[in-house]
Amino acid sequence: MLFRSIGVEKFEDLVQSIPEEIRLDHGLPLPEGLSELEVTQRLSEIGSKNHKAVDSINFLGGGVYDHFIPAGVNAITSRSEFYTAYTPYQPEVSQGTLQSIYEYQSAICDITGMDISNASVYDGPTAVTEAMLLALRASKKRTQVIVSDGLHPHALKIMRTYAEADGFELHTIEIGEDGRTNMEMLKRILGNNTAAVIFQQPNFLGVLEDAKKIVDMGHKVGALAISSVYPVSLGMVQPPGEYDADIAVGEGQCLGNPMGFGGPYLGILAVKQALIRQLPGRLSGQTVDKDGLRGYVLTLQTREQHIRRGKATSNICTNQGLNALAALVHMSLLGKQGFKEVAQLCYDKAHYLYDQIIENTRFRPTFSTPFFNEFVLTTPILAVDVVDRMIDKDILAGIRLDRFFPDREKQLLVAVTEKRTKEELDQFVKALATIG
Repeated sequence: MLFRSIGVEKFEDLVQSIPEEIRLDHGLPLPEGLSELEVTQRLSEIGSKNHKAVDSINFLGGGVYDHFIPAGVNAITSRSEFYTAYTPYQPEVSQGTLQSIYEYQSAICDITGMDISNASVYDGPTAVTEAMLLALRASKKRTQVIVSDGLHPHALKIMRTYAEADGFELHTIEIGEDGRTNMEMLKRILGNNTAAVIFQQPNFLGVLEDAKKIVDMGHKVGALAISSVYPVSLGMVQPPGEYDADIAVGEGQCLGNPMGFGGPYLGILAVKQALIRQLPGRLSGQTVDKDGLRGYVLTLQTREQHIRRGKATSNICTNQGLNALAALVHMSLLGKQGFKEVAQLCYDKAHYLYDQIIENTRFRPTFSTPFFNEFVLTTPILAVDVVDRMIDKDILAGIRLDRFFPDREKQLLVAVTEKRTKEELDQFVKALATIG
């Protein structure tokens, strides 16, 4: 009777769309149950097989970096009032949470040079995708988006998914032989239908783009310029606000958040004042109550919970509150001078390593263009073999680029942070010298 009431005769009718060859006819092949003690011991045994990045000399990058996290970050974010607080849904639900969001927003505006930041989004690729959708809304009838191939490949995949579903044009600009966005190709494609020009600074290959030129070219045809930044680099590299970008986005993992297998991280999203009403996600504002006392409130709430879904600027259901708090604490502990010093250390150590590799090994530079702390090497053997051989020496040598670009099978992306010591850098050079 139960099955008939929902329009089927038997249970098998409900799963007929599942191919028979992948159905489990006799249930899951689970072992006999264990006691809590036995389960704990078994899980510890399995977990001990993991190889942690912190156990090796780490030169991984490509959007996620091994930066030092001061003990104060975990000490503060682990406090129960922060650790257990849920994202605010009502305007004045939690003054403490709203204040921390407001301070985070202020810090992001400080380092990016932008006017307004939101309370964060899921991660870097989410942020650049939301920025793209923002630009399409703001430009109204324009339907073309131009993206540099120097943007993180993961972000490009997400953007292509949205383009296919929403029906707008997404054009990619190839990377030239110098590792930078091909300006001639960009100039040819730009037009009156272009809503946004999107690039990464430094780009995915570690190369510093001519950001001002890209922004000016976009503005010349009335398009918005979106810059995806590596936050740590902003201690040295010109921030988006200074080269007149309209929207700044980025992955905030490098600010007080450890490396992880895909997250959780936080996406940075900041805009010029003129775009504030198009800004997706939450926004905490400072105000005063009837007695003149300072207070904080969610403001300009143009989310699907507050207005008609079709008119909402975003369907993001939460910000990454705890991760954003970690980023705020991290920046606060460093201070302005400390923030600059970390960037300088990353730059100096990366350039020292680069020079030593080129001078003492058979690895060659792929580009001669300026970089911040990440660079591409042309390898004497397949990059996958380099990575495997270095793992045997407890060195995570970097990212083999054929994972993302099949024709770059002899290219290795190497990142250096302030954590790498001179001894570790020299050890890496000696190890590479044995290859080829």
